[in-house]
Parts: sequence; structure tokens; C-alpha cells
Amino acid sequence: MGLLPTPEDDLPEEPQEIRVPLQAIHGRGAATAMAHRFAKDQREPAYDGWSPVRATGNADGLAPGHGCQEGEDEWDTGAPGGPAACDESDGEIRPSPATRVHFETARSALCANDSPDIFFELSVNPYRGCEHGCIYCYARPTHSYLNFSPGLDFETQIVAKHNIAQVLRQELAQPRYVPRLLNIGSATDCYQPVERDLKLTRSVIEVMREARHPFSLITKSSGVERDLDLLAPLAAQRLAAVYVTITTLDATLARRMEPRAAAPHRRLRTIRALADAGVPVGVSVAPQIPFITEDMEQVLEAARDAGARTAFYTVLRLPWELDALFREWLTVHYPQRAARVMARVQDLHHLTDAQRAAGKTYDSDFATRMKGCGLWADLLRQRFANTCRRLGLNREREGLDLGEFRPGLLRGQGSLF
Repeated sequence: MGLLPTPEDDLPEEPQEIRVPLQAIHGRGAATAMAHRFAKDQREPAYDGWSPVRATGNADGLAPGHGCQEGEDEWDTGAPGGPAACDESDGEIRPSPATRVHFETARSALCANDSPDIFFELSVNPYRGCEHGCIYCYARPTHSYLNFSPGLDFETQIVAKHNIAQVLRQELAQPRYVPRLLNIGSATDCYQPVERDLKLTRSVIEVMREARHPFSLITKSSGVERDLDLLAPLAAQRLAAVYVTITTLDATLARRMEPRAAAPHRRLRTIRALADAGVPVGVSVAPQIPFITEDMEQVLEAARDAGARTAFYTVLRLPWELDALFREWLTVHYPQRAARVMARVQDLHHLTDAQRAAGKTYDSDFATRMKGCGLWADLLRQRFANTCRRLGLNREREGLDLGEFRPGLLRGQGSLF
């Protein structure tokens, strides 16, 4: 005779939350449109047992409340999928949301920098957000001020300062303006894909040429070659220099980490094109990410062979939301080494046990944030210095000539020649 069922046997089982696995997105660095730090609501996808399992976000891959609003100025750069190749080794890849460009009327073009660990004092950034989608980009958290996600929105919702050249001309023509070291594209890439059509960076260079104001620019894009007709004559007068960022020569890694930037071999060709045109060109091997970008010496040698004469590096920095976003990327692409990578990042910034326990990832102090400190940072510094010494990099630095600045040319006084 069987046992009679008890009342407890009739109770339904407690529902168990099934977390939705993260999946890479075709041609994008971020896997989610994670909420920014000012958001009031935090949303996380979960399987309800009825609907098909989705990775995250809505049908467009964007979190609710993000994206262009009806009536806003916008420009669609193309169909989902974009130019980046799909890495089939990552398993299932979600389609990419299309890129949209919002137009902004800038009130100022020049941004002053008072950080003692950065070589330039002024910067000009024609764009907010960057379609290259570099997962490590320290500028991602700035999208939070625009009520956009530092994740997918940073690389799909691009803000273009359509009037930046006119504003820059007005600021440089001010009688009180004093020329200082200036960099174009220090926050977001000035030659990202939308530049092909908008040509805002080119318009900025034309203003700099008109005023004979020296500048440097930094990019991961081969698009800079388009403006060699401007850069080469300026470089001959010590008014222009270019830095090309190459984080790794591994094309597969670059596609995961910098999905819409030029491939490493293409950036080497860009260095060669710049050097052949007489433009002083350097290479940035930043940021160095432990157990991810492990070929710094090979990158430096390839860049030197292509024509680079200077080089610099920084270590990975993870401010604000970038910490969680980078951990998310590691979970998607390198889950087995994620904990190891993050532990070494903390080592590079010489964090104490208490800081690690509190979840701190890096030290933002001006004296150490760029190169780190402690044993592992010293070893990285020695690797870089020894390689540069062996290759002859950084032996000579050609300074830009601030004495050529002619603000009167912007006011219609005098001749350009």
C-alpha cells in the first residue's frame, strides 16, 4: 500500500531563475547595453520558461530607453552587420545593431588638459562615442553623461559636432589665445568610419593649417591616409605628427577587442604610407592588457620596420562602468583566464589586499595610472625600454613648432604664404 500524498507534495516547485548566457555581437566590442551609472533602473535579462532565450536587450540589441528618439537628427551608417568579420570560433554570434549618428552643435572645440601624465595641453575631439568599439576604451564612461550606455550605445550611438571647425576657428582667433601642444582624437578616434562621409576631422586640420597651429593626432584607422595632402606639407614645416595605435599583431584578438578598427597589418601599411610621405609617425602599444596582449616586442619591431620612430604605452585602466564592461567581455571571450587577467591588472596598479577586497581595479592617481607601479609594472616598463633601445625607437623626437602660429590669418589679416 503506497503512501498518501501530503499537502506539501501538491505545492508547485519554486521557480528557479535561469540566467541568459552572454553572447558576442557581430562587429561589436560590447555584448550588452549595460546601464550607465546615473540610470535609475537596472535591467538584467532572465529566462521565464516561455519566451525563447535571448542574449540581452531588445530586438535591436539595445537596452530599453536607449537609442535615437523620434525627431532627432540621425544618420544611419548602414545595415546591421557592418564591416567587421564574424569570428565563428566564438560560437553563436548575434546580429549587430546599426550605427546611428546624432548631430550636436558644439559650444567649444578646445578641451584643456591639466593632467601631468599627458604630453599635450589641449585636445579636439570631433566625435563622442566611437564605432571602432574597442572594449578597453577609457572614454566609454563619458557616454553616461549623454544618458547612453557605455556598452553598446558607445559604439552605436555616435555624436558628431557638425560645427566644430567654425567654433575652433573662432577660439584660435581670440587675441588672448596662446598656442599650446594640441592633440586631435585623444578621447575618441577622429578617423572612425563616419569620418569618411562627414569629414569633420579634415575640416579641423584645414583650420589648423590656416592658422599654422601645430598638432598631433592619434588613430587606429587607415582613413588618415586620405588627408596626406594636408598632413605632408604641414609635417615638412614641423606642424603635424601622427601616432598609430597597434595593440597586437594577432588579427583574431584584434577583431574581438577592436572589432571595427583597421586590421593590424593595415595599420602597419598606414605607418609606412605616413613615413614615406615625410610625416613623423609613432606607434602606441596602448593599453597593455596582461595575458591578452602579449606581443608588445613584436608590435614595436613591426612598427619600426614600417617607419615608426617613436613609441609609447600605457597599462589598462578601468574607470567607472568600464570595469564591469571589461569583465563582461572577458566572460564572453576568455572565461577561463578572466580571473587571472583581472588579478594581474590589480597587480599592475599595486593594489593592497583591502583595495582588492573592496573591488577596486586600478589606482587613478596621476603619478601611477598610466604606467602602473610595483613589480609587474616595473617588469613591463623594462620590457618596453629594452625593446625601444634595441630597435632605436625614441632616440630622436622632433618637436612641433609653436612659433609658427599666426592667428591673424584666421581673421583675414595677411597671407598664408
